[in-house]
Amino acid sequence: MASSTPEQNRSPEVRRDPLNNRWVIFSPARAKRPSDFKSKSPQNASSNSGSSCPFCIGNEHECAPEIFRVPTDPKSDWKLRVIENLYPALSRAVEKDDDPRCETSCLGYSDRVVEGFGFHDVVIETPVHSVQLSDLDPREVGDVLLAYKKRIEQIKEYEFIKYVQVFKNHGASAGASMSHSHSQLLALPVIPPTVSTRLCSTKEYFDQTGKCSLCEVQPKDLLIDEAKHFVSIVPFAAMFPFEIWIIPRDHSSHFHELDSERAIDLGGLLKLMLRKLAVQLNNPPFNFMIQTSPLQVTDSQQLVYTHWFLQIVPQLTGVGGFEMGTGCYINPVFPEDAAKVLREVNISTQM
Repeated sequence: MASSTPEQNRSPEVRRDPLNNRWVIFSPARAKRPSDFKSKSPQNASSNSGSSCPFCIGNEHECAPEIFRVPTDPKSDWKLRVIENLYPALSRAVEKDDDPRCETSCLGYSDRVVEGFGFHDVVIETPVHSVQLSDLDPREVGDVLLAYKKRIEQIKEYEFIKYVQVFKNHGASAGASMSHSHSQLLALPVIPPTVSTRLCSTKEYFDQTGKCSLCEVQPKDLLIDEAKHFVSIVPFAAMFPFEIWIIPRDHSSHFHELDSERAIDLGGLLKLMLRKLAVQLNNPPFNFMIQTSPLQVTDSQQLVYTHWFLQIVPQLTGVGGFEMGTGCYINPVFPEDAAKVLREVNISTQM
């Protein structure tokens, strides 16, 4: 019989995430040592090879319409492109001045249905098929982040858009249908429930303490790394093993407030976190999401308690019936242990 590890000897804990008002069970007996927690299914390339990939340079005609590119000169080679999604989840056909509410009163659903107006865009992060986001230098990653910012600023002119979700799926099991490095923006006519919950939770914390919950984060054992304007941590009540949050040091409610200097700073830290995950966890599939505030959050009383952050989730465990039934997650790795493992991965971002 194998001897137990120190992590397995720890008692389970149930922690509350005050940001999302969610409980997480930490059950270390369900896993090996955190240092052995490798992905069993590293991200795998799909069937799109460079020659047949519509996202590669030279194949632009195979894509949906382009929104903008960097650099903007159409005669020069592009470094990144923002295009419409060929298979959008929502329709951009509704005009800006139209009312997107459905005429469904005869069915009794008028308060529960809105027309599926929105934007679903793709950010092609590099023209080269074999290059991943983590291969780019910090300034180039910053350019991708600034492309998100520019597109959000364009979209927020549509008054019926309530929220813009920026996300990246890396690897087939993380939801990526194309192996060429890309990310997406989905602009919604509603505020998603997790965002509403986050707003309510941060307001409650502010009402009780007079402070922003993310400004109050004291990393200590949860700290992975830090840059001039950002810190990276494993959150105190992480839902997933080796989940990472990158948080602006200065209070900021909307991601699209990001400037060029901070974009490069964030680009370097994001690159570092992705490379640490790849080295330590066997290049796992992952998702990252920019958790920002609804576009309509502009009142000074709301801005004081909302704080955006970037969330990275490596796909190491599945979500089962317990999680789906309760909304309460089981994490086999204590955040302090995950942070320690990631801190000890020595990697330079200068590549």
